[in-house]
Amino acid sequence: MGKYKIVHYINNFFSGAGGEEAAGMRPEIHEGPMGPGLALAEAFGEEFEIAATAVCGDNYFGENLEDAAAELIGMIRPYKPDLFIAGPAFNAGRYGVACGTICKEVEKALGIPVLTGMYEENPGVDMFRKDLIVIKTKNSAAGMRKAVPVFKRLGEKLVKGREILGPDMEGYLERGIRVNYFAEKRGSERAIELLLKKCRGEECQTEYPMPEFDRVEPAAPVTDLAHTKIAIVTSGGIVPQGNPDHIESSSATKYGIYSIKGMDRMDKKDFMTVHGGYDRAFVTEDPNLVVPLDVLRKLEKEGVIGELAGYFISTTGTGTATGNAKAFGRDFVGKLKEDGIGAVILTST
Repeated sequence: MGKYKIVHYINNFFSGAGGEEAAGMRPEIHEGPMGPGLALAEAFGEEFEIAATAVCGDNYFGENLEDAAAELIGMIRPYKPDLFIAGPAFNAGRYGVACGTICKEVEKALGIPVLTGMYEENPGVDMFRKDLIVIKTKNSAAGMRKAVPVFKRLGEKLVKGREILGPDMEGYLERGIRVNYFAEKRGSERAIELLLKKCRGEECQTEYPMPEFDRVEPAAPVTDLAHTKIAIVTSGGIVPQGNPDHIESSSATKYGIYSIKGMDRMDKKDFMTVHGGYDRAFVTEDPNLVVPLDVLRKLEKEGVIGELAGYFISTTGTGTATGNAKAFGRDFVGKLKEDGIGAVILTST
């Protein structure tokens, strides 16, 4: 029997093509390992070979999800791989989305096992953890050395059909999948033992961890709207005609800031919506339904609000990972503060 074949996917940066200036590069295929694939090839040893490395720019993939995936699968298929590995993406959001997307598409099209790796706060984790085995990595490429043995162990198990144990034992991120197993002690005994450990202050781990949700304290109410500068932020996908920033219709990885200076209303000749997942006919005809510029200008003239910012901030909410949404907010909140914004109106669909 010959060697097991692996095809590895990496982005423009890890291929050595360049940073942002190369993020628009189209899909390519190269013989053998390259970049981080060299470490993977060494770890997998003589029984495996990285037959090819697929490469695509993060921007090109994000802006052409379906086409990019189809192009890449067409390049990967002739190698007849036994295993597909993407990344790891560490904490790079666009790269994480690309890794998760191409893994899902390869698994579906070629019917082979797939693996990727990401830092737990990468937006791609929330999007794909239920569909894929995502190896837990550090937040930068400095963690590659520790990630490589996990890729090797899990990749070999997947190819050879061996049992994959729980996430804590194997080193991948929890997928929310629960399985039945036989325990030596009944549940009531285990529960009492856990309670006693907690009472004694000993280290203990629950068998049923609860999800963690952010608890954000609401800001104090605006007491003087007539002297407050207001800004509009929307997840409704309103963008200038032509979508100059190429914001995705779902699973957004970016946002845009667009001028409304001198405008009394949103005109369909100037603005459109790229939001997927709902009937856009009414908003296409009247973008004020999502960005209520007409009403806010009226309130501004009447003195109900002090001033309206000369721009609005927009992205799409459909399928957008919580991690991405948080990153957007952290990014643009500095601008809002610098511009003296006292309150924000958040609109959606």
